[in-house]
Amino acid sequence: MLATLVIGLREGLEAALIVGIIAAFLRKNGKSLRAMWLGVILAVALSIVVGVALNWIERALPQAEQEGMESVIGCIAIFFVTGMIMWMNAHARDLKRQIEAETAEALGQASTYALASMAFLAVLKEGFETSVFLLATFSAAQSAAWAAAGAIIGLLLAVAIGWGIYAGGVRINLSRFFRITGAFLVLVAAGLVVTSLRTAHEAGWLNAGQQTVMNLSWLVAPGTIRSALITGVLGIPADPRLIEVVGWLAYLIPVSLLVFWPAAHRPAPKTAVRLQFATAAAIAIVAAALAFAYPVPQWRLPRAVPLVAANDPAKPIGHAELDASSARAPELAIRFEDGRTERVSLASGTHESALHAGLAATAWHAHRASAVAHARPTLTLDDIVALNHGRIPIGLNPQQHPGPFQASWTSRRTLDVWIAGGQLLDASGYETAFVAISGSGLQTPRTLRAGGSQPSALRAWRVSPDYVSHAAQALRRLHAERSEHGFWAVGLPAVLLLAALILAAYACRNNRRLAKLRRAGCNPDPQSSANGGIVNGRNHTRGTLHASN
Repeated sequence: MLATLVIGLREGLEAALIVGIIAAFLRKNGKSLRAMWLGVILAVALSIVVGVALNWIERALPQAEQEGMESVIGCIAIFFVTGMIMWMNAHARDLKRQIEAETAEALGQASTYALASMAFLAVLKEGFETSVFLLATFSAAQSAAWAAAGAIIGLLLAVAIGWGIYAGGVRINLSRFFRITGAFLVLVAAGLVVTSLRTAHEAGWLNAGQQTVMNLSWLVAPGTIRSALITGVLGIPADPRLIEVVGWLAYLIPVSLLVFWPAAHRPAPKTAVRLQFATAAAIAIVAAALAFAYPVPQWRLPRAVPLVAANDPAKPIGHAELDASSARAPELAIRFEDGRTERVSLASGTHESALHAGLAATAWHAHRASAVAHARPTLTLDDIVALNHGRIPIGLNPQQHPGPFQASWTSRRTLDVWIAGGQLLDASGYETAFVAISGSGLQTPRTLRAGGSQPSALRAWRVSPDYVSHAAQALRRLHAERSEHGFWAVGLPAVLLLAALILAAYACRNNRRLAKLRRAGCNPDPQSSANGGIVNGRNHTRGTLHASN
């Protein structure tokens, strides 16, 4: 409630000041206020429509998209409130004079629409900022009802103060007012940074830096006044994470220094330019250090994957290695304990995306038929019964088909491989032998699946279950480390480098301006822009606004 009250009061007062100054100036010059009120009403209505539309769109989205939109709205609100704090901190003393000059210019155009447009744009800016900032604060508030009540009270107070300024009965030191409320809003905006980073994680956009730094549950226990102030107002959660702490400090420290550093102690223009270049260089060095010094995630599993018998996981039968260097399809090199080796290409198989061992993987399925080496060319009836698990095959009559039979053997091999992150996660293979018998009175050949203990019997193996479990954990850890590396060694350095370039360009522009002033024989006053001027002429103290006739 306190955060929304201050937001409503400050943003509402800015709009009320603008309207009050314009109205007082028009009244002093004997002009109608109808055009001004038309612009104000349209701006207020449009601001309400914007806020309601954003809220409606957010509620209509699925949960993940809602979190993402909250992050976007939070970032926009942070940008608006930061710009507003800096602008008002620099222009609060000259606000009345500037608005009166713009109003006089609009009157000079002899156009009602010019004046209406001026009031419309001025109030629309404040109204749009208020809508976005309040919407972002509502999302982070513990109670939406109290947050709404605070916003309404703040706006009503702002209207009352604005009316008092217009009527001439209220004097307010704008510089001090905006400085005090600005300090509070910097803290609120820093909390919005934390909230936006958390909703970005919940939306699946940011997975790095999620390590919990400290436990503040003792300080912000739910339902307490401390929780309402620290979490509800300042946005600090009970379990701040690393990226949230970094974001909070990265916003709070520089913004506080830029806004609230005493004007009397600010460096001269030439020194300020040097500081800007030095800061840009320091940021670039930090970016380079992160990019090159942050450890690169390493794969920690052996290339040789243990294989076991499919029906006996405790019986090792060999090892397998994945070769994913082929442009067409991966290959699997298998080495059995008895010395046999084979290399199977998955190019002839099919593949699909699948979830295996809790990981997103690519499943390959390959099938191959071949002749069985060293197989017996003839079989007796007893051999056939043994191959059929002790039963006479259906359709075979011992009196009519006593044997022997001619045997034609084929082997059908099936291989299933699961690959995740370019690594072998799991695999299984089995070989089934089929025999086609003919002769001994059979009118047509009969095909039987071979079983038992014949040379062509079923061979089945799989990757060790212990390895699969260990590999799944290692892949999850590797994925998390790669996500951390992508943020700390790639994403963040890129943002820092961009910030350094922007700051360097800004310093270059300031340096060129100073050079032009020196060539023109001017000696710029380092305090001129900071000190501003007397807001209401000679009748009032500096920074105090009192609109009168």
